[in-house]
Amino acid sequence: MFKRIDHIELLTAAPESTIAFYTRLLGFHERERARIPATPLGPLDLVYLELGGTTVEVMCYPEAEATSIAPRGTGQRLGWQCLALEVDDIDEALGLLLQQGVPAAWGPVKRPDYARAEIRDPEGNPIELRQWYRR
Repeated sequence: MFKRIDHIELLTAAPESTIAFYTRLLGFHERERARIPATPLGPLDLVYLELGGTTVEVMCYPEAEATSIAPRGTGQRLGWQCLALEVDDIDEALGLLLQQGVPAAWGPVKRPDYARAEIRDPEGNPIELRQWYRR
């Protein structure tokens, strides 16, 4: 049911130096760039870096002040955001987890290429579940 770590999110206020570090020093390669134009903190820029089948999703809110995203407990903070696990079937995975007392924190959200939802570990750390429809 659970297949692999799909991606790890990294929120930064300095995306280009972060990307340079991962690509030039650690050997990641840039797969894709995208922008989500409207979020509560303004536009969200995404850069997907890959190494050995693992993706680091570099995230930046270029118009947000660092103080609006940095403090813990306010939703977003600089640094690692969550662990994302790829699943075969999002509905089946969520059903099994719910039977074990682990409800979805949100989702599933279904898009043309994927479905995603989030659960929390016992300490409240987010774990995204992602089912890819096409890859």
